[in-house]
Amino acid sequence: MPPLIILVGPTAVGKTDLAVRLALELNGEILSADSMQIYKGMDIGTAKPSFDERKGIPHHLIDLVSPDEAFTVADFQTHYQRKLSELQEKNLTALLSGGTGLYVRAVTRGFDFPDPPGDPHLRDELRQKAAAEGNQALHQWLAKVDPISAEKIHPNDLKRVLRALEVYIKTGIPFSHQQKTRTSELPANTIYIGITREREELYKRIELRVDKMLTAGLLEEVQGLLEKGYGPELQSMQGLGYKELIPVLTGDSSLEDAVALLKKRTRHYAKRQLTWFRREPVEQWFLLQKGGEEETFQKILKYLEGRIHQVSNKEIEKKSRNFSQS
Repeated sequence: MPPLIILVGPTAVGKTDLAVRLALELNGEILSADSMQIYKGMDIGTAKPSFDERKGIPHHLIDLVSPDEAFTVADFQTHYQRKLSELQEKNLTALLSGGTGLYVRAVTRGFDFPDPPGDPHLRDELRQKAAAEGNQALHQWLAKVDPISAEKIHPNDLKRVLRALEVYIKTGIPFSHQQKTRTSELPANTIYIGITREREELYKRIELRVDKMLTAGLLEEVQGLLEKGYGPELQSMQGLGYKELIPVLTGDSSLEDAVALLKKRTRHYAKRQLTWFRREPVEQWFLLQKGGEEETFQKILKYLEGRIHQVSNKEIEKKSRNFSQS
């Protein structure tokens, strides 16, 4: 069985370029583990790689649904397993790359729908919404996305309503459907690596990325989505880059303030991603540095080639044992 290479890291660290280069070297194709790139028509704000950036390498698990379609981690698992099987049948290396840790964990260790850590920034946004529109409005929202929880939670029990909504927004899974990790073991053919940068450098890359998104037409992309009827209440429109710019288009915020908020939230998001992946079974971390990316790439490639050899030998030994026992 060809190896499954997992490449994770915080947003703006350089995963896209690195994954493409590795796929070119290792006869592989890329499986995206990004909970926002699944949406069609949401390209700039999700940092979806352009066709030029893909350099001919097929990218799978992107553009799966429209922004108003429901999509859960279970749906992602289904798409992933189907595509992974296709790549394995073709004897191609699958390279699972992305920053949505829940997606990675769910497809490598079974149905893992944990109760995620609290997000104080998201909680504050929901609390402000409750103050502006009333507790009943949030409870009605919960009833639409998670009727089981809404039935159990009183509309005035704001703390529990906020938590249930927070879990749904962060995972795409109703709070009432949360399950535990099925297994702590990764598939035997898995090679799990992570990449990171020094914090100051990473934050500079985040701010530069946001500026480039705006130059590329992010505000116009958000406006186009609203004009098509994709409202702010949709899970897709709660993504970074979209929820911050909607108030600009409605006249409730200046572009300058929105951009500053987007950069701040993206930095916080990167920090949460690193916290998540530090708890995962990443076998090797690599530090990327400005001006030293090529050297680090060669180190990563050498490491992966060695690990692929190990994985292949283990597969051969396993088949030999099975043959002898039969």
